[in-house]
Amino acid sequence: MKSHEIRSSFLSFYEDRGHRVVPSSSLIPADDPTLFFTNAGMNQFKDVFTGQAVRDYSRAASSQKCMRVSGKHNDFETVGRSARHHTFFEMLGNFSFGDYFKREAIASAWELITKTWGLDPDRLVTSVYEEDDEAAELWKEIAGLGDERIYRLGKDENYWSMGPVGPNGPCSEIHVDFGGGCGREICDPSCDCGRFLEFWNLVFMQYETDAEGNTTALPKPSIDTGMGLERIAAILQGVDSNYETDLFLPILEEIARRSGIAYRPFVRGKEQEAAADEEMVAMRVVADHLRAVTFLIADGVHPTNEGRGYVLRKILRRACGHASRLGLGAPVLSELSGTVVELMGAHYPDLERNAERVRQSIEREEKAFEATLAQGTELLGEVLERVKGEGGSEVPGEDAFRLHDTYGFPLEYTVELAERRGLSVDRAGYETALEAQRERARASAKTQAAVPELPTELELEPSEFRGYEETQTEGCRVLALVRDGESVETLSSGEEGWAVLDRTPFYAESGGQVGDAGRLEGAGGAAEVLDAQALRPGVTGHRVRVLEGSLQRGGECAAVVDAARRRRIMANHTATHLLHRALKDVLGEHVAQAGSLVEPERLRFDFSHHSAVTREELDEIERLVNERVFAQRPVGRAVMAHQAAIEAGAVAMFGEKYGDTVRVISVDDWSVELCGGTHCDNTEQIGGLRVVVERGVAAGVRRIEAVTGPGLVERLVEDENLLAEAERLLKSPRTEVLGAIERLSDQVKSLRKELERVREEAAGGAAAARREEVAGTAVELRRLSGLDMKALRDMADQARSQAGVGALVLAADKDGKAALVVSLDGTLVERLGGEPARELAMGLAGELGGGGSGKAGLAWVGGKRVEGLDAALEKFPALLGERLEAAAS
Repeated sequence: MKSHEIRSSFLSFYEDRGHRVVPSSSLIPADDPTLFFTNAGMNQFKDVFTGQAVRDYSRAASSQKCMRVSGKHNDFETVGRSARHHTFFEMLGNFSFGDYFKREAIASAWELITKTWGLDPDRLVTSVYEEDDEAAELWKEIAGLGDERIYRLGKDENYWSMGPVGPNGPCSEIHVDFGGGCGREICDPSCDCGRFLEFWNLVFMQYETDAEGNTTALPKPSIDTGMGLERIAAILQGVDSNYETDLFLPILEEIARRSGIAYRPFVRGKEQEAAADEEMVAMRVVADHLRAVTFLIADGVHPTNEGRGYVLRKILRRACGHASRLGLGAPVLSELSGTVVELMGAHYPDLERNAERVRQSIEREEKAFEATLAQGTELLGEVLERVKGEGGSEVPGEDAFRLHDTYGFPLEYTVELAERRGLSVDRAGYETALEAQRERARASAKTQAAVPELPTELELEPSEFRGYEETQTEGCRVLALVRDGESVETLSSGEEGWAVLDRTPFYAESGGQVGDAGRLEGAGGAAEVLDAQALRPGVTGHRVRVLEGSLQRGGECAAVVDAARRRRIMANHTATHLLHRALKDVLGEHVAQAGSLVEPERLRFDFSHHSAVTREELDEIERLVNERVFAQRPVGRAVMAHQAAIEAGAVAMFGEKYGDTVRVISVDDWSVELCGGTHCDNTEQIGGLRVVVERGVAAGVRRIEAVTGPGLVERLVEDENLLAEAERLLKSPRTEVLGAIERLSDQVKSLRKELERVREEAAGGAAAARREEVAGTAVELRRLSGLDMKALRDMADQARSQAGVGALVLAADKDGKAALVVSLDGTLVERLGGEPARELAMGLAGELGGGGSGKAGLAWVGGKRVEGLDAALEKFPALLGERLEAAAS
C-alpha cells in the first residue's frame, strides 16, 4: 500500500465506525504554553480529555503532523542513524471521549491491521501494563493470542500519563515480531535488539491524579491511540526502514541524482553499519530535516534566534551542513522542498498554498549559512591555533558545542577540520554541554509551566534571604499577593496563590535544589507554603494555600520553613558535593556535573563519563563519601570574589550564574564548590549515603540516584524486608540466599535448554514422521529419542492438532526407559466409543514390557523394553483398524 492509501484507509475505517475525521492541527500548539511543538495526536483534544471542553462528537480520528525535537520526546540526535526516528512525522490516531473503551479499541485495531491491511497475525505480539489483566484477557479473546505473545511490562514501558497531574492509565502496544533477537534469555518488546518493532500504542485513559498525588478512576474512561504513519508504511511496504518508504524515497532519489551518490538502503540486522555510513546518514538527515522545515515554515514558523524559530534554524542549518558534505551546493534545499510539497500537498493543502514562501525562506537561510560556515571556520581556526599553542591534542567539547550552538557550525565540520590539523575533538565534553543545554531547557519549561509572571505593575525589590541563618523569620511584610496572574489585596481561606515577602527564610528552587515548604502565620490567618520559586531575579514567591483566616497585602507574618524537610534537603545537597568529588577521585578528573536534583527523598547527579560505573567503583565512591560523613567534618562556608574562588580550585556548579561575589562550600580541602544552596553544618548530619541507581541518560552522560539519612534508613528497611521475603520463598537462611538464587538460576537455564532441545527434537520428529490412512482416518507415527513420558504427554495434543491428523502416536526412549503416548481427536473418540486411547495404548504395552494409564483421548504406556518401540509403532495402525471395524459393525 502507498502511504496515502494507508492514511486514507485508516481514516475511512474509523469514519465508517462513527468517528469524526478531524483535520491535523498546526505544529504550533494553540493556547498550550506547556508544549513547544505539537508532538502527539491527542494534543488538540487535551482540553476534551481533561473535561475543560466538550465537542459535538464523542469519537474522533486524525492524521496529525508532529515534531519531536525538544523535551523528553526528542529524537533529534538519532535522526539519520536510526531506521525509525524522525524530527517530523505523522501520527495516525483514533480517540474516544468517554464513549467506547478497551474492548472496542482492541477489536477495531486488530480488525484494521489483520483484515483491512492484511498483516499476518502470526507475526504480531502485544505488550500490556503488567497489572492490566483486563487488556491481556481481551487480547486472548479477540485476537486469539496466547500468553507467550502477550508481554506484561512495567510502568516505564506500558503506562501513560499526561503529566504529574491529570488523566493517566495503562497502555497496550502492538509489535511486529521479526524473530531472532539478541540471544539473551529474556527478549521482550522492551529490548532494543531489533527483534520487535512497536507500531501502535493504545492508551486506556482510566484514572486521574490530582495535585496531592491521589489517583481515582475516571467516570468516563477514554481512548487515545497513536500509530506512526512512517512505521506502518515500512511494515506494509515490506522495507527495512522508514526511509525506504514512498514518504522518503523520492526525496532520497532526488538527493542521489543531484549528488551523484547512489543511495544504499538500510538492511535489517546491519543497523550498526548503516549508522556508521556517513554518506547515507547525511542523505537521510537532509531528507528528514527537509520535511520538518517545509512543514514548520508552512505552519508559520520563521527562522530566528529564539524559541521555535531557533529550532527551525538549527534544523535547517544541520541539513545545510549535511548537504554540503554530499557536495550539494547552495541553494539546493529550497529546490528540494518542492519534492516534499509534491509528496504531501494532496493531504496537506497548506503546503501547496505556501510552497513559494517556503522555498524563499529556505533559500535565504541557505545563503546565510554559507556566511556562517565562513565565520565558523574562522572562529574554529582561532580555537585550533590556541589548542596547538598550548601543546594540546584535543579541541575542548565546550568550544565545539559553542561553535555549534551559538554560530550554527556543525560538529562534523569541527571534527573534520581538527583532524586536518592533527587534533581530535572532545566528543564527551560536547555531549555533556549538549545535555546541560537540554537540562536548562527542561528546567526552563518546568518553571514556565509552574511559575506565573508577576503583573507588570508590581515593582518589587529583591527579597532578603534569611535561610542561611534561620528557618523561622518573624515580622515579614507581605509585599504582594498574586492569584491567577492578577495582583490581589487578599487571599482568603481555601484560596491558592503566590505571596511575596520583604524577607524570607524560604529557599527558592535553584541550582537543582527544590524550593522549601512550610507555613506563613499572621494575626489574620495562616497559610501552607507548598513551594518557593524565584518569580523574578531575586524575588522569592511563596506558593500558598490559605488554611484559615486570610493573608493581607501589607500585613505581617512569621515565615516558618518545614525544618525537618529542610534538613533532609541539606543532607542530600551536601552529599551531592561529596559525591561529585568522589566521582572525580574514582573515575577521573574528566568527570563534570551535567545536571542535578536535590529533594528531601533523594538526590540525583548527572555527570560526564564514557561508560557504566562498575559495582566495585560504586562501592569505592560510597566509601569515600561515607568516610567523610562518619569523620564528622565541618562544612565550611565562605564568601569571596568569584575569580579568587576559581583560582583557589573551587568547582562551579552546573547551570548556575555567578556574580562578582560567590559563596564557597567546602569539606576540608577535599570538596570545594561554588554553591548558593543550603547545606549541613557538619557531614555527620548526612547520616550516610547509598547509591540506588546508576545508568546512562545520554551519550557520554551517566546518572546516579542516591539516598541519605532517613531515606537511607527507609531503603535499608525496604531491603531488609525484601531479603526476609527472599529467605521465606527460597527456604534458605540469608547467608545462603545468593547460593539458592544461583542454583535456581542454573535450574532455569537447564530447563530452558531442555525445552529448546525438546522443541528441536519434536520439530525433527515431525519432519521424519510416518503418515498412514486407516479407514479414512489420518494417522501419524513419530519415533523420537531423549524424551521422557512427561515431555511426550505435554506435547502430544498440540502436536496432533498442528499435524492435522486424527491419531498421533509418539514413541521415545530416555535413560533406558521406553515411553509411548497415543493422542486421538474428538471425532475419532466419538466414533470408537468408550476410552479408545487408553485401550489402544494398553494394547501396545506388551511390546514395551510395562503398563500405563490414560483416558478417552490421551493415554500412555511405558516399560524397560526400548527395542519394542518400533514394533509398537508398526502394530498401531492394524490395532486401530480393528477397533474401527468393530465400531462400525
